[in-house]
Amino acid sequence: MRIVIENAAIATVDGEEAGTEYDNGHVVVNGSVIEAVGEGKAPDGPAGRRLDASGCLVTPGFVNTHHHLYQWATRGYAQNATLFEWLVELYPVWAGIDESITHAAAVAGLTRLARSGCTTAADHHYVFPRDGGDVFGATIEAARQVGVRLHAARGSMDRGESGGGLPPDSIVETLDDALSGTAEAIDTYHDPSPDSFVRIAVAPCSPFSVSEELMREGSNLARDKGVRLHTHLAETLDEERQCLDEYGVTPAELADRLGWLGDDVWFAHGIHFSDDAVKRLGESGTGIAHCPTSNSRLGAGIARVQDLVHAGSPVGLGVDGAASNEDGGLGVELRQAVHLARQKKGPHSASARDGLWLATQGGARCLGRQDEIGSLEVGKQADLAVWRLDTMAHAGIADPVAALVFGALPPLKLLLVGGKPVVENDRHTAVDEIAAAAALRTASRQLAETR
Repeated sequence: MRIVIENAAIATVDGEEAGTEYDNGHVVVNGSVIEAVGEGKAPDGPAGRRLDASGCLVTPGFVNTHHHLYQWATRGYAQNATLFEWLVELYPVWAGIDESITHAAAVAGLTRLARSGCTTAADHHYVFPRDGGDVFGATIEAARQVGVRLHAARGSMDRGESGGGLPPDSIVETLDDALSGTAEAIDTYHDPSPDSFVRIAVAPCSPFSVSEELMREGSNLARDKGVRLHTHLAETLDEERQCLDEYGVTPAELADRLGWLGDDVWFAHGIHFSDDAVKRLGESGTGIAHCPTSNSRLGAGIARVQDLVHAGSPVGLGVDGAASNEDGGLGVELRQAVHLARQKKGPHSASARDGLWLATQGGARCLGRQDEIGSLEVGKQADLAVWRLDTMAHAGIADPVAALVFGALPPLKLLLVGGKPVVENDRHTAVDEIAAAAALRTASRQLAETR
């Protein structure tokens, strides 16, 4: 279908900074790609759907660079805990997840993400209970149902409590099982095409839950298969102390030693980096998934986002698991990221457009998809959001980007993923949200009964 969107403010995010903007412009979608974008009325073309977007702002669809969708079934736990305390409380609960629970949580989580402007989500799944069924496939099926792009990071842990790690032994894998399971996920699901809806990454969980061998062999596997690498790194000072005690180096130095720096790698959180580490990350093109709300919920610290971007690292936004970010949407992360940056470096350090850039171009670069998504440009995938700014919540804010980032999250008039409507008039087009909420409540109750 050819879709013509007219009479809207447009933020293309098509450059290193904020990019080209139009006060009253158009976007034309032809099939799955953007055919035209510019000021004024759309050029003539074949008949199709025409949308009057007066009072709206059109942006690229948001890119979520880090999530744990299965955690939607465990919101509200460990409310006053540090990261390690939070994990110790939640790992035994997560040991009870199965295919059905994971699917219910993923449908709810991805629907919430879509309702907050997200068109691409990276999900890091690393919990594989022995009797849980195909939890990884359940997440991929949920993404197909919801209609968003999924970067499924096949996680793994091979270091349980008996090996000095935090997770129960019942949810860790052997080194061989972790590697073979990851290779199977790549062979089964990974689609490298430009319009891909499913890509796989190799993603051992974190330095304190996996062995050095799994980190090394995981990086070898990813590069042999031509996929990206992802893990948690430098999230807390507890993690840094443990790395120094066990390995004699910081988390960033450990990652470098194990072959985990490069433009095919992105880390979740990346809060506690030294000046030397920031420089090394930038030089290597290593990406960072900045998770401002989760970091705040756990009191983990404030990432050095501006320093990392200036050093050359791709930095995107991540929601993180709903067990450490009960909101679960990506839209609010733009404001949270800008506010935290200003807490760290003052009000001149980050703008509304910086927040929008992180959520779009920054995220696309983290996932290696900057040539396909993340901006409104001719030939790119038609992943875009049409935000209504004509309600009382945004009345009188002349700058539409400021209204989006600093104001309440606006309702969506339309969300397209690959040219297909996923959200219209603030309702999901394919998911019965009442039924999805009921399934999530059932899944949450099931897990609570296993405590």
